[in-house]
Amino acid sequence: MLIAALAFACAGCGQSSPARRGHASVDPASSAAAAHPQAVEPVAGSGGNVVARSSPSSSAQALPQPTSLQDVKEELAQSGTDTNPNQATLTSNLLAIAPVNAPPQVQAIINAGNEIAHLPYIWGGGHETYEDTGYDCSGSISFVLAAAGLLNGTETAGELMSYGDPGPGKWITIYASPGHTFMYIAGLRFDTVALSETGSRWSNRSADDGGTYVARHPAGL
Repeated sequence: MLIAALAFACAGCGQSSPARRGHASVDPASSAAAAHPQAVEPVAGSGGNVVARSSPSSSAQALPQPTSLQDVKEELAQSGTDTNPNQATLTSNLLAIAPVNAPPQVQAIINAGNEIAHLPYIWGGGHETYEDTGYDCSGSISFVLAAAGLLNGTETAGELMSYGDPGPGKWITIYASPGHTFMYIAGLRFDTVALSETGSRWSNRSADDGGTYVARHPAGL
C-alpha cells in the first residue's frame, strides 16, 4: 500500500502538466481578490485543544496553586504537546501549530501549509497559478515558501534540488529528487505522500523513504 501511495503522490511532481507548463509568477498580494483556500489557522504556541476560560465572577474564588515544572511536562506529554520550543505541534485534525519562538517566516510557512493541507493532489497543481484547487508535491512546497517570501516563482522537484543552501536547516529542510520533494518545518513533515494516506499534508512521518534526496534549506533557516 505504501508503494502505491508513493506512486500516486509522486507522479508528475518533477514537472508541470502540459496545460500548466512554465512558472507562475507568484504575487500573493495581487491574488487577494481571488478565492483563497480556507482553513482554520491554529495560534502559534497553543495546544491542540481549546481551554475554557473562567468567567469574571470566578475571580472571587481562590486562585489555583502553581504546579511543579515536572507536573507541567507530564501534562504536556499526556496532551501530545512537545516541550521542545522548536517543535511544531500536530493537532487532532492534522493541522500544524508553530512553536511560539519560531521566526516569522516559519510561522508564515506553517499558516500557508494549513491553508492547503487538506486540498487534493493535482498533478501540476500550483504551477500555473499561485492559488489553485489542488497542488502536487512541488506546487505545495512552492506555495508555502512563496507565502513566506522565500520564493519568487514556482519550482519543480528537480529545480528544488538546487534551492537555497545545501544541507539541513535549523527550522526548514527540503528534500528533493528529480521525481518528488517534501519538507520538514519545525520538526513536522509537509508532504503529498501523507495527504494520500491521511487526508492532510502534515504528518510525523520519518524522512526514510528510500531513494536519493538532496537536502536544502532557505538561507538562515
